[in-house]
Amino acid sequence: MAEDAALDAYSRIVAGVAAELTPKVASLRVAQGTRRAGESLGSAVVYTGDGFLLTNAHVVGKASGGTALFSDGTSSPFTVVGADPLSDLAVVRAGAGTPPPAVLGEAEDLVVGQLVVAVGSPLGLAGSVTAGVVSALGRSLPTRSGSAVRLIEDVIQTDAALNPGNSGGALADARARVVGINTAVAGIGLGLAVPINATSRKIISALMQFGRVRRAYLGIVSAPTPLPASLHDRVGRKEGLRVADLVPDGPATRAGLRIGDVLVSAAGRPVTTAHDLQRLMFGDAIGKPLEITVLRNGALVDVIAQPSELAAA
Repeated sequence: MAEDAALDAYSRIVAGVAAELTPKVASLRVAQGTRRAGESLGSAVVYTGDGFLLTNAHVVGKASGGTALFSDGTSSPFTVVGADPLSDLAVVRAGAGTPPPAVLGEAEDLVVGQLVVAVGSPLGLAGSVTAGVVSALGRSLPTRSGSAVRLIEDVIQTDAALNPGNSGGALADARARVVGINTAVAGIGLGLAVPINATSRKIISALMQFGRVRRAYLGIVSAPTPLPASLHDRVGRKEGLRVADLVPDGPATRAGLRIGDVLVSAAGRPVTTAHDLQRLMFGDAIGKPLEITVLRNGALVDVIAQPSELAAA
């Protein structure tokens, strides 16, 4: 009886999330340039009450628009407002009415083992719902736009099965709050989602306002590394970010950073992962002084860098 009750409770949660989100997840049919190229399929999540939807950049590609189909049988043409391949996020806008928006949650609050539900609309029919748990957090997903390579940090890994066309759909918690946008099938029994957090909200806002994301860059290739024990109490952490390589004549090189330096802080904030730097590298950092503290030859050294704009691919 206890097992039946537990199963019933689980089923009620998944069914409740499905009922809440299925109407708010559209199937996208995206024209790929020419008639011969045909259409690609993906999903999208209603983001605002005036027609904005979230999806993956790889779903829309370089298309300018397509058709959104909802579970109630209605459809609407949409235009691509903006896409950012380096975060694999895109914003589209439907030309006709949409269901009420989904509620966004906060991926930073997730824990390994937590129940999550993936909701997509891969065929434009009644939608696709699968459930599982968060199997890992803090994963990185490499992305590329032309010659620019970036890691999407803190990707959510889940064992909720993802079907073809589920990219751009919702990953939700037990309260039907969208905590991620499903982005890729990582392997058998694995799925990945771009987290909904402060960084992704900033990207979404930039896409809605400007159609693109301006990014700054320093020209550093780095990797986490332990700090000497003697510094743990002084800086309040045990890891920093070692400079493994530098872009010739890049902002970091011009500022005097050296291979082997260990970044401890930037703009007064702790630096322990590449994401700690990436979250500072948005448009408002371009051309402005950025104070960086590094460990060099056993001493803490302050360096002032001036990030440049990352050229569009």
